[in-house]
Amino acid sequence: MLAIKKARKLIEAKPTDEASQTLAELVLALETEASFPLHALYKLDYKRFELAMEILAEWRLDRYYASKLKLIDASHQVQELSASVAPTPAAEPPIG
Repeated sequence: MLAIKKARKLIEAKPTDEASQTLAELVLALETEASFPLHALYKLDYKRFELAMEILAEWRLDRYYASKLKLIDASHQVQELSASVAPTPAAEPPIG
């Protein structure tokens, strides 16, 4: 999460800077799944543009891991449910 950390430091250090504001808008749009004007990225200098691309990559990776954790949790729940409703062994018929 290096890019996300870099962006946080930049935004905290220079909150009124245009690049900081653009990166903050990008982060908020990603978090809320709101629209973001892509042309705003092209106004950034190359270093900040690269940072924005790294944020997007890390955000996607983080989303993948969050989805993976949800899948694992659901899998555990199914396993626990299966164990709690497992059929009891039928009694063996008497011999004889």
